[in-house]
Amino acid sequence: MTSLSAVNNTLYDTLTAKLPRMVAKSLVRAPYLPSLPAVALEVLEVARSPDASLQDYASVIEHDPALTARLIGAANSAHHLNAAGPACTGLEATQRLGTDATIATVLSFALLKDLEANETAVPVWQRAIAAAAIASQLAQKLCPDRLGYVFTVALLQDIGVLALQMTFPAQAPALYERRDQSHMQLAQNERHHFGCDHTLVGAWIAARWGLPESLVHAINESHDSVFTDDNVAVCVRLSGPLADAWLSANPARAFSTLLYELSVSNTEHVTILEALFYTMHRQIALLSDLLKLAIPLPLDSVDVLTEAKQLLYQHALALGARLQAQQEALEALESRHGQLLERSRIDPLTRLANRAWLEEQLHEHFARCRLEKRAMTVVFIDLDHFKALNDEHGHGTGDEVLQCFGQALSSLVRATDVAGRYGGEEFLIILPDERAESARQLAQRIMTLLDREPMAQSEFGPLYISVSIGIACLEDGMFASEQELIAAADQSMYHIKRSGRSGVAVYGH
Repeated sequence: MTSLSAVNNTLYDTLTAKLPRMVAKSLVRAPYLPSLPAVALEVLEVARSPDASLQDYASVIEHDPALTARLIGAANSAHHLNAAGPACTGLEATQRLGTDATIATVLSFALLKDLEANETAVPVWQRAIAAAAIASQLAQKLCPDRLGYVFTVALLQDIGVLALQMTFPAQAPALYERRDQSHMQLAQNERHHFGCDHTLVGAWIAARWGLPESLVHAINESHDSVFTDDNVAVCVRLSGPLADAWLSANPARAFSTLLYELSVSNTEHVTILEALFYTMHRQIALLSDLLKLAIPLPLDSVDVLTEAKQLLYQHALALGARLQAQQEALEALESRHGQLLERSRIDPLTRLANRAWLEEQLHEHFARCRLEKRAMTVVFIDLDHFKALNDEHGHGTGDEVLQCFGQALSSLVRATDVAGRYGGEEFLIILPDERAESARQLAQRIMTLLDREPMAQSEFGPLYISVSIGIACLEDGMFASEQELIAAADQSMYHIKRSGRSGVAVYGH
C-alpha cells in the first residue's frame, strides 16, 4: 500500500474531513483497499507530462518484470496478430499498444489482481473499462491534447465503489448486486447508507495514492452534469452514462434516452456520439481483451444506433403530442379563468363594471391620485323616473333601458376611465387625471345623446329618458376616503333630483 509520506497531505486531509466520520474511520482502518504499486504511480507520473514518449513509459515499466511480461502478452494478443512479428521488449509492447492501452494494462495489473475473489467488482470494472474506451474516443474529437488524462480519470471514476465494497462487505450485496438500479440511483443509495457517494471516496483513494490534485478533483466531479463548457469534463462525465447504456439490457432504448437528454441542450455532442458509435465497440473489445475481462457488446452497432434514432423520433412525436395536449388544456384553463374573472367584475345586464369592481378600482385610484397629488373625478348618474317606467312598461322594458344606457356609456368614456353599474338604476364613472370641468363636458355629452336617441321601444313608440348627474372632484374637498368622494357626488346628484331632475351639479361649485 502507498505510504502516506507520498500523499498530498493537505488534499488528503481535506477530503478526509469531507467524508462522514464513520466512513473515514472505516476506510482508514480497512485492511484491504484498492492500491497501486510504485511502478503504477510512476507510470501515472509520466502520463502527466504532455511530452512523454513511449520510451519514457517503457523505461519505467521494465523495472517490473511481471508487469513487462503482462504488457508483452497483451501486445501479442489476437488484436495484434497482423503485426510484423511478436513484441519481445517493454518498448516494443508499448509501441504496439499505444498510450491508453498501456496505462489501462498497468492500472489493471494491480487493481484487477483480486477480481476472481471479488465477483461484485466485475460489473464495476466492466463499466470502468467501457467508460475509459468511450472517453478516449470522445477526447480524440473534443480535446486530443488531454486524451491520456481523460482516459485515466474515466478508468478510475468508480474506484470508490471498490473501496466501499471492501470496507463494508456486509452492506455491499444489498447495495451493489441490484441490477434494476441506474448508476444515479446507486449513488443516491450510497448517500442514504453512508452519507456520501463513491465519487468522494474515489477522490480520497486517489489522494491516498498521491495522484495529481487535478486528477483527484476530476474523479470527485466525474458524475457531475455533462452540460459544461469544459471539454475534458464532458468526455469524462459522458463516458459513464454511455457505458451504462452500452451495458444495459436494452442498449437501443438506453441510447435513445441519453441522446434525447443531450439534444435538449447540446446538439454538437449528439453529432459526435453518433459518429463515434460505430468505433466504440472495437475500442471496448480491445481493452476488455487486454485486461482479460469479458464485456457484453451489442450484436450490431449499426442496428442499435438505428433503433435508438427510431425510438428517439417516436419519443419526440409522443412528446410533441403531449405538449400540444398540455397547450390546449392550458388555453382552455386560461379561457375559463378569463370567463370567471369577467363574471366577477362585469355586470351581466349592462356589460359595465359591477359594484365590487367599481369599489376596488375607486379605492386604488383614490389612494394613488391622493399620494401622487394627481387629479381625479367621479360622476354619479341616476336614471330619472325609472320606477315609474318599470311600473308602466314592465321590467323587461326597464332591463332594455338599462342595457342600452350601458352601451351608450361605453361609447362615451375613454379606455382609461372606469364606468359601471353602482346599483339598480345608478351608475358611476371614475375619471383618473380629470378635473370637474372635463367631467361636466362628459355629462353634457351623455345628456345630449339621451335627448337624441331613445333607450327602448314600447308599444306606444320610442322611449326617451333623462338622468340626474352629480360630480365630485378630489381637488374640491378635503376627502379622507373614496367613500366621502362618492357621497359628495351623490349629494350633488340629489340636488338635481330636488331641483326638478335632468341636470348636472358639481360638488362645491
